[in-house]
Amino acid sequence: MHPALETLLLPFSKGEFAVPGRALFLGAEPHPALKEWPEVTGWQPLKQQAEAWEQAGFQRVDKPEGKWPLVMVLPGKSREEALGGFARAYDLLEEGGALVAAMTNTAGASRFEKDLEEAAGGITSVQKHKGRCFRAIKTAGWNGETLAAWRKYAEPRREESTGFIVEAGIFSIDHVDPGSAMLAEHLPTNLRGSAADLGAGWGFLAHAALALNPGLKAMHLYEADARALDCARQNLTGHAVPLEYHWHDVTAGIPGKYENIVMNPPFHSGQVTDISLGRAFLRAASDALRTGGRLFFVANRQLPYEPELERLGLVWRKVAEDSVYKVIFAERRMLR
Repeated sequence: MHPALETLLLPFSKGEFAVPGRALFLGAEPHPALKEWPEVTGWQPLKQQAEAWEQAGFQRVDKPEGKWPLVMVLPGKSREEALGGFARAYDLLEEGGALVAAMTNTAGASRFEKDLEEAAGGITSVQKHKGRCFRAIKTAGWNGETLAAWRKYAEPRREESTGFIVEAGIFSIDHVDPGSAMLAEHLPTNLRGSAADLGAGWGFLAHAALALNPGLKAMHLYEADARALDCARQNLTGHAVPLEYHWHDVTAGIPGKYENIVMNPPFHSGQVTDISLGRAFLRAASDALRTGGRLFFVANRQLPYEPELERLGLVWRKVAEDSVYKVIFAERRMLR
């Protein structure tokens, strides 16, 4: 559960904020209190959370549209993502509608409350559960220049430092992740058949593999963040091979079989190191490898993935290592 979800819903449950007939929830996550709402529609770009929202019985949209009397927001982690979310919410509001957002104190709630107040004028704020919930009403008095600047944060852009299209809120928007760059430097140039990029992000590794291996016949990208996957679609338009994009939670396993898999598996849940994520990626990759297929991945050098490779029956070797990362190639050998 998002750490600010309880704070977001508290003013409604106590009757401090009115519950309208219709509401849009940006960054939607399910909560029992929402069952009492006649109409709440959610937008959620992360696959696991989107599935949880739908499984709880709520309506979901891939793209938020229309005008709403209430837009609730659970802002993202970065400043650009949070401010871009405020601008998106404003544009989706009816005149006189309410924007309601909540953040934890450790995520900078007081700072973002001030940002919103400077843009909107007077706002209402409630403090509870180590966070803040604040409400702003859409009027003609909002600062247009501020809104225009915030809208840019909510849109895909071409990052000057990399040349790739990215969007605030996705992983590594202002640089190529050093681990992925290290893996790309060591990828073979003689790959054939089909390939998959697990946790593809905005498409760097898929792009590198395709650029180095003209013999590849197809590339499948699996990514849990729909925003990153949309960026990847734009970043890979120059490649002639068939491309398939899957909004998918890799930890649940992936469909299909592949001759080649590349990945830079995640190992954090929020701010906490979670080695089980990387292990789940390894299991998904192992299950998806054809006999004779190869896995190419990078990881922080201290993460103990080698025992998992052994358990999965993959033959592996470390091809590069520095003070931070290690690059490992693994293969599913034929049974004798």
